Amino acid sequence: MAENPYSVFNAMTDIVASPGKALDEIKDHTAWLWWPLLIIILLAASLFMYYYSWVDFPWLVEETIRQIPAEDRAESSDAIRQFMQPGRSMWTTVIAVVVMTFVIYTIQATYLHLANKLVTGAEIGFGSWFSFSVWTGFVGVFGTLAAFASIFLADSNQLSTQALQVLSMNSLLLHASPGDAWFTWASSLSLINFWMLYLMTIGYARWTNTTMLKSTIIVVLPWAAIFGIWALMV
Repeated sequence: MAENPYSVFNAMTDIVASPGKALDEIKDHTAWLWWPLLIIILLAASLFMYYYSWVDFPWLVEETIRQIPAEDRAESSDAIRQFMQPGRSMWTTVIAVVVMTFVIYTIQATYLHLANKLVTGAEIGFGSWFSFSVWTGFVGVFGTLAAFASIFLADSNQLSTQALQVLSMNSLLLHASPGDAWFTWASSLSLINFWMLYLMTIGYARWTNTTMLKSTIIVVLPWAAIFGIWALMV
């Protein structure tokens, strides 16, 4: 009996269950990237469309104003109240999700492409690295699903956007409040980021036939630099 061919749907399962196998397969199937990319974007867009139709919006406006430093609050409050409307906020966020998704994966693919050219020299094109970035970022859907869960389990519809980041270091460890020195830093770093870096380290080593140590340094270096410098500034 003939064995079923490996498909993009097998890859979406294996990127979680058997990442090495998935990463080996997607290397030769760059066109597959559109499936995980669309799922990432559509799921994130759906989250914010639902959130802005569900949240107590007048409360959200006042909560946003409350997070502004006291010395700037009076000057900014009227502009925020005028700008923040349910429809405008929803579509602004959805557009930002789409644009920033492409920007982030493009920057990441560019870095990996240049690192490969300079350090390992494997014959891998930019498009393949963009696909690599999308696939290793696919696990981010679990963060989105966790945000949906936080909405469905909330006691009321007075839930901030920061509360949707249930897998962030702030939610899990620091519990800093908006305005605290470490709030933004800790809210920007999540378990999903560490999972993604793990997948990237495995994938880079397998794609370029380099050691895990070299792969780890190449993959983690920009993240360590960004969050390290940010922490020093805090």
